[in-house]
Amino acid sequence: MAAVAAAQLPELVEQAREELGADPFEQIGEGTHFAQPALFIAGLAHWRAAGAPAAGFYAGHSLGELPALVAAGALEAGAGLRLAVVRGRLMDEASAVRPGGMVASLGGSDEVVRKVAAEFELTIANDNAPGQVILSGDSERVGEARKALRAEGAKAIRLPVAGAFHSPLMEPAIPGYREILAATEFVPAPGAWSSITAAPFDDVRADLLAALTEPVRWRDTLVAMHAAGAAAFLETGPGDILTGLSRRTLGEEVESRSLDTEKEAAGA
Repeated sequence: MAAVAAAQLPELVEQAREELGADPFEQIGEGTHFAQPALFIAGLAHWRAAGAPAAGFYAGHSLGELPALVAAGALEAGAGLRLAVVRGRLMDEASAVRPGGMVASLGGSDEVVRKVAAEFELTIANDNAPGQVILSGDSERVGEARKALRAEGAKAIRLPVAGAFHSPLMEPAIPGYREILAATEFVPAPGAWSSITAAPFDDVRADLLAALTEPVRWRDTLVAMHAAGAAAFLETGPGDILTGLSRRTLGEEVESRSLDTEKEAAGA
């Protein structure tokens, strides 16, 4: 990621160094406040490296909404990076005030996952695809939910994250993020979709703010975009995780591919 970012967007890497006091790629494992700016730059840099392909629909998963908005023409890249820097810092601070965790349920039925979430008062943080749902909340309850999911036959994995993202435990981050969103300029971009509402962005600032505490409805977003006319899905960021989620959700009959994987296969 660092090499692609340095080649494609050196000015953003330098901006991140100035704002963070360090290179986010060198410190990416040291906290959300480094990881989010690094992932923002990487997502945008890989899209640029792919030739900045235009599309009728643009969507991103969680933080990925920010580079998706830049790609759609709704947000200037430097302003997007500033949002990522502040978002990461605020979420780290919220995690210190209200500690929590996340657990991924793989292979369990929706009914079982929702039952366990209700039993342990956890939030469904990410509804990613059939058989892949992530719960978020109090650390002790996350651990208990993991055991309960395994007892129900699901593969449950505790995620190595700093806090209970996309849950009410992130509420301390809301005032600060609302402030910077209000100072950020957005322009209309009908092709940009929110993965929180699973619909085109209506009020961009409100939708981005809600993403701090509301679940990522990635499965619903893919289904809705496909129903609205999206015939193929192209993942331009680093990796191919979203491509796998698209295939699980929409099936192999809908084209879903990752440029990053294709470049690796070609030896690029």
